[in-house]
Amino acid sequence: MTLRVRDRLRTVMCAAMLPLLAACTTTRGDAPGVAVVVPESRPGQSIGYLDAPAFDSRALLPAPPAPDSAAQAHDDAIAARSLTLRDTARWRQATVDADLTFPAAEPLFACELGVQIDSIRTPHLVRLLRRSLADASNAGRAAKNHWQRGRPFQDNGAPVCTPQDMPHMSRSASYPSGHTAIGWTWALALTALAPERSDALLQRGRSFGESRLVCNVHWYSDIVEGERVGAATFARLQASPEFQADLAAARAEVASQRAAGNTPAGCDAETIGLRQSPLPAADMRSPP
Repeated sequence: MTLRVRDRLRTVMCAAMLPLLAACTTTRGDAPGVAVVVPESRPGQSIGYLDAPAFDSRALLPAPPAPDSAAQAHDDAIAARSLTLRDTARWRQATVDADLTFPAAEPLFACELGVQIDSIRTPHLVRLLRRSLADASNAGRAAKNHWQRGRPFQDNGAPVCTPQDMPHMSRSASYPSGHTAIGWTWALALTALAPERSDALLQRGRSFGESRLVCNVHWYSDIVEGERVGAATFARLQASPEFQADLAAARAEVASQRAAGNTPAGCDAETIGLRQSPLPAADMRSPP
């Protein structure tokens, strides 16, 4: 039995036996009794849309910068600049961006989308975010395992935004950035369902990756190649009928919430937090 068939069977079983199954997460839309199930391999671990990693990230990406290379010197300089943002509003926003658990991650792009994102008002959109997160995370794993690049905090000994995550991050390679791949996949998916908000969404996708610089957990080149992984993941998702169905349903949810005037909260704090960039002006990039 293929992974996709098993996933679909799990979804059907979850819908029928929801109170008894721990491997399901259900959200509800506006229609009473309508459940939107997020398939999970275990509680809190969503199953993606794809049967396997979207592509071979080891083959896609170049090698990370070599020690003593000009590219590594550039990474070092940006890492040093990023350290100056510790305990600023940008650091606090980077700490918010670090949490990819749900429901904490639901509103991360809400300000740029212009509507609230949550499992009550936009359940299909939440399912899309959760499942595409799994795909984007899986997509970069081959490169991580192959290159085994150390992280900035292991080199400079400086603090990180989420010290509770240091044991895990110390075992997880730095290149490419998984958070960046996820954020860029989300930015592209949200742009597809709300193209009129593309400028804000793509800029948020870029700043989301840059938060990993501020947190002292990724190098600049990790971020650049993380965006490449995210773009390739989004391209691969175009062939998934389930992804396309959720995208269409999410588009309708966003339109409904916008018509109802359900705007997100907390956007002023985010705007203030994102004003400072860890990149010098010469390195400010347009999204690829």
